Amino acid sequence: MNAFHRASLLGAAAVLAGCASVAPDGLRGDVAALTAGRTGGTVAALPATDPTARTQAQQSINDWLAQPITQDAAVRIALLNNPGLHARLAALGVADAERVQAITLPNPHLALGRFTNSHEREIERTLAFSVLDLVTLPWRTARQAERLQIATLQTAQDVVTLAFDTRRAWLRAVAAEQVAAAHERMVEAAEAGAELARRMVRVGNWSRLQQAREQAVLHDARAQLARARLAAATEREQLNRRMGVWGLQAQYRLAAPLPPLPANALPADGIEATALRERLDVQAARRQLDTQATRQGWSRAVAVFGDIGVAYSRNTTTERDGGHRDTTRGWELELPLPLFDWGGAARTRAQAEVEQSAAQLQDTAVRARGEVRAAWLTYRTALDLARQQQGEVVPLRQFISDETTLRYNGMLASVWDMLAEARNSTQAVAHAIEAQRDFWLAETDLQLALTGTSPGALQGLASGTAATATPQGH
Repeated sequence: MNAFHRASLLGAAAVLAGCASVAPDGLRGDVAALTAGRTGGTVAALPATDPTARTQAQQSINDWLAQPITQDAAVRIALLNNPGLHARLAALGVADAERVQAITLPNPHLALGRFTNSHEREIERTLAFSVLDLVTLPWRTARQAERLQIATLQTAQDVVTLAFDTRRAWLRAVAAEQVAAAHERMVEAAEAGAELARRMVRVGNWSRLQQAREQAVLHDARAQLARARLAAATEREQLNRRMGVWGLQAQYRLAAPLPPLPANALPADGIEATALRERLDVQAARRQLDTQATRQGWSRAVAVFGDIGVAYSRNTTTERDGGHRDTTRGWELELPLPLFDWGGAARTRAQAEVEQSAAQLQDTAVRARGEVRAAWLTYRTALDLARQQQGEVVPLRQFISDETTLRYNGMLASVWDMLAEARNSTQAVAHAIEAQRDFWLAETDLQLALTGTSPGALQGLASGTAATATPQGH
């Protein structure tokens, strides 16, 4: 390669560095592309950077809050309004800006000096810049792009996790309200029994012991109702936090009831392959390994020759007496001498980082396989239990209640038997609601394990990226 070709390549690299710019949308479009199809079937937008778009999004949020909140609406509100997600997306914009800064050539250094003595005056001018920064620009560009891709995957993980956390919060909040309503009916039945017992004691047909038993039933029912109301309020606050609403916005109504159980269960065939192909944490681990493997080839050269510099000097000397002026021009090449550091430690570190990334990828894959298998087993068991509650237990309790009412009408059962069966039937309904909630929570966990990630799965990758954020030798 002749000097002209070398100069052309260096010039192209300089132009490339000057053309680098940050993404106008803060890479939100890339995150949206990664999370498409991974938010549980909800097509949800992410908060925009444009003030007009943000105003329109806030209007949409107000419109959704004016209607009974469905599960999909809760996810849409959370992805647009959650402050933590806003902070994470802003951090991704910061990472993009850091990428551009890292691949931008540093400014050259201009040194000026003026020296005088009794005979002459000397003026020195030196312009210097780092050659290695220019030569390694293509490599650094690719490396920073890989690092930004990992950061984008991490942000997409946060989006998916928030979407599924919001789904869980909605399911728990709706189920808690339904269970609280069932406990209110049980308290009504217990109050009727306690009042009837009080009247029976007053006319002398019952003992104080029998009345005390009914009062104990009433107190227990009221305690369960208090706990159910507390659970409903707590779960609603969890949903508020994920949707980022407070004050008057938190006075929304929840759409009820829970979704019906599906007719068929999801098959277990191919779930491990789907998880390894679709999960974001597996993709990020692969990216991390590729980045470290590429970086390994440059680590030793950067550690040894990271301080190569070129300087151009133009010095002028003027005699005080005769006015004779002399100009000296030339260039300087600054090379480090590898007398003590031959880059062995840098090479060993790069090899260890590649091994670390490979082990993290294997660990992530093993965890993904185990999580998706466990999630499917939980999903299948929860579906069977929910079907049993709805298809067998609740109808059985209803049959017992109806038969008890017939016997009461025929004077073969007491009013206490009828009230007790009413409480038992209502309790069975509450258990069926909880079983239905548990199934949908298990279904949510299964979908997350298949196409999303597991909580904290990318923490190791994030720490590893942070540890290698500063190039060796710079």
